Amino acid sequence: MRTATYFFIFLNLSLALFEEPAVYPLPFLATSVLEVLCLLVFLGRLTHFAKVTLHNVFWKDTKNICIVVAVVLSLTDLAIYGVLRLYGVSAVRWSRIVRPIFLINFAESRQIRRAFRSIRNTLPEITYVFLLFMFSLLMFSLMALKLFGERNLQTAEGLPYFRNYLEIVFDLYVLVTAANSPDVMMPAFDFSSWYALFFIAFVIVNTYIFMSLFLAVVYNNYKKHLKVMPGGACD
Repeated sequence: MRTATYFFIFLNLSLALFEEPAVYPLPFLATSVLEVLCLLVFLGRLTHFAKVTLHNVFWKDTKNICIVVAVVLSLTDLAIYGVLRLYGVSAVRWSRIVRPIFLINFAESRQIRRAFRSIRNTLPEITYVFLLFMFSLLMFSLMALKLFGERNLQTAEGLPYFRNYLEIVFDLYVLVTAANSPDVMMPAFDFSSWYALFFIAFVIVNTYIFMSLFLAVVYNNYKKHLKVMPGGACD
């Protein structure tokens, strides 16, 4: 039962590769039949679980309610999408986003739920570090606008350089990953080599300090929540 459940969960998630817009497109009828088959298996598994569980206990379990809601939404969306296709109306399968619910909420997925719960509990505790990082990014972007915005610099493609604040924020955010280094700094460096100090300071503060701090906070808090079971018991 566990192997069959995991197989159909994997099959259900894999349908995204074959549904429009798809990497390997298959006919709508083929993907629809496979999805209905997966949903019937999920309902059968849930029905089997309900037979061996007290009625009031079964419906008090949020996991079971989530699975039922996900099945109903998927079938409703599939029916609506099929009708719209018959009339030639363009539509999007919005119910795809609920498919991971099946992976998380079945009884066999206890370890996945623990990991998901640890991630959820970790997020509020890393918010402060993330806000500090965003504040640093916004301040550096404002300084870049003041330093370079009035000098009429241009990129190698002839486009305005660091004159729009939102574009500066995005370029410096990418610079944190070093994906656009050193291209993003070359127009300023060509104008004056002293401007390299601005980018060096930005990389030191945001890439080496904030990213290391962010990683440490995420790791320590996730490890702490992963060790502690619900109710305070430890593994």
